[in-house]
Amino acid sequence: MATANQASARRTPPAASAHCFPPALKQEGRLLLGMGIGKPLIAQAMLLADEHGTTVEEELLASGKITEAIYFEALAEKLRLDFIAEIDPDQVQDIDGLDTQLVRPEMLRIHHASRPPVTVLVPSLSRLDELAALLERAPLLRRSLAVSTPSAVRTAAWQAGRLRRVSATTRALFETTPLHSARITFWGKQGFYTGVILCALFAAAVTLPIISVLMLHIVLTLFYLANFQVRLYALLCAFLQERSGRKARATPPTGPLPVYSVLVALYKEESVVAQLVGALDKLDWPRSRLDIKLICEEDDAATIAALRALPLAPEYEIVLVPVHLPRTKPKALSYALPGTRGTFVTVYDAEDRPHPSQLREAHAAFVAAPPRVICLQAPLIVTNARQSWLSALFALEYAGLFRGLLPMLSLTGLPLPLGGTSNHFRTAELKQIGGWDPYNMTEDADLGLRLHRLGYRSRVIFKPTFEEAPIELPVWLGQRTRWFKGWLQTWLVLMREPVQLGREMGWPAFAVFQVLIAGMLLSSLCHPIIIGFLFYLTWLMFQDGTHADSWLAFLLFVGDVINIFGSYAVFIALGRNRMEVREKRAVGWRWVFVPLYWLIMSLAAWRAFLELRTNPFSWNKTPHVPVGKN
Repeated sequence: MATANQASARRTPPAASAHCFPPALKQEGRLLLGMGIGKPLIAQAMLLADEHGTTVEEELLASGKITEAIYFEALAEKLRLDFIAEIDPDQVQDIDGLDTQLVRPEMLRIHHASRPPVTVLVPSLSRLDELAALLERAPLLRRSLAVSTPSAVRTAAWQAGRLRRVSATTRALFETTPLHSARITFWGKQGFYTGVILCALFAAAVTLPIISVLMLHIVLTLFYLANFQVRLYALLCAFLQERSGRKARATPPTGPLPVYSVLVALYKEESVVAQLVGALDKLDWPRSRLDIKLICEEDDAATIAALRALPLAPEYEIVLVPVHLPRTKPKALSYALPGTRGTFVTVYDAEDRPHPSQLREAHAAFVAAPPRVICLQAPLIVTNARQSWLSALFALEYAGLFRGLLPMLSLTGLPLPLGGTSNHFRTAELKQIGGWDPYNMTEDADLGLRLHRLGYRSRVIFKPTFEEAPIELPVWLGQRTRWFKGWLQTWLVLMREPVQLGREMGWPAFAVFQVLIAGMLLSSLCHPIIIGFLFYLTWLMFQDGTHADSWLAFLLFVGDVINIFGSYAVFIALGRNRMEVREKRAVGWRWVFVPLYWLIMSLAAWRAFLELRTNPFSWNKTPHVPVGKN
């Protein structure tokens, strides 16, 4: 069955023959007719080109009704030039300017060992007559020219510059703005101060155990209360929005649409690539304006074979990343970023099923927003909440985060710790700030906070992306350990110059950053300790006279009750408030496992704390299976 977008692309209005086309499109139509291409196909391509602001040639190739190789071979015959279907990358020199061919494949120089070099051209239909006239005036040029396809030129350019490019990808952020890179875990005096603080805490615990425990209790109580208040405010905002029933949505812009790039990093994902491509095929965006890059590790033979076995449309490109440490998702995304040709770019994960209209909503939001808004976050919705108590609470957590907390932060102009998928960016600004940090395990949160400190802003949109949560504890624990390790990295990176950070972000944003990241890390690490304090104080309160003799113990007891049970309650309420009825039914009564969920989050946080010291750049891969096969 054809998708809605593909069906739209095939429509030819009945008045096509009477349509008034610009002269350039008419000229293209006449040239294509002279090449033997049928009138109905040309007419359809001309209508789409006029609607999308493209060329007839682009629409014809994007339709998939004529293969790229056959089309450019026909142009080569018309110019009386040799046609090269595949270019040997070993014959292409990695020279300055090579990467321009990743975005606009037009010309490539091939060097042979035993004969003169050949310049490979990708001729455009609009300049065909000009090139033909040049060859007529200088027929000897034909000996040093040949024709190839855009795909062949891009593939050769990717391969020829692969080693230089992957090395630059891993070094670029660290060498240009080392303050923003997680390549070094403890920067400057951070390691020294950390050691001093740990030694002081240990000494205090040995010499003044009661006072040390009391001070720890007070600090944790204050952090918990701050975290609780932020989420309570998000719940209030969500409740008021629900009462008003309004969502701020931008008016769809008129006129031609820009090129939109889609990046998907894949590693050992052969089981879900068919589902992924099916979801991307449904995106409501002109195929001639789409640039979809499926980014694979060069040695991931199974995923690459699975992709090549699919009938990929012309807008797809498989990008192979050379084997190089660190082997992380942000390194793969940053490697592919120079080759993106879209005005806007979005990131999806292998298991994602984005709403077909998400790109259109993001484009409308970008057009309506001021230039400093360079990032939009779409909500992620978990669809397998029924499968286990873990996936049910994961769904509850995501509903509260992406449809409650992040919209509140967006509304108040505060920094957004982005999710790992369905982020939309202005491409030029994303390249300017250095893309993703290859060494950060939560490259999304790091990037959201980094762009805020650089003066840019993020907002949210509402068309969701659907995905499935882990249903087995070992998988969930590995994924969450990686996240906590990345949040630790992000906090350490941003806190290298705290005063400078406060000035750059603004002190209110700095305070919220501490609550969201440091508070979340501290509360996760110390959640069992807080529970222990509560049990201990409860035991004390039942001792004769204790509650009357110690007002501080009573206040801490009240604080612990609010922090623990209030945090559980706001976690549940914020998630359920943003869920639809069917989602609430899927979660059912399993919200009662929230205390256990928070305890295993603490386990993941401690694993991450230890792993940051022993193996900071290891990427705990989360396996995925197609929907319905869990």
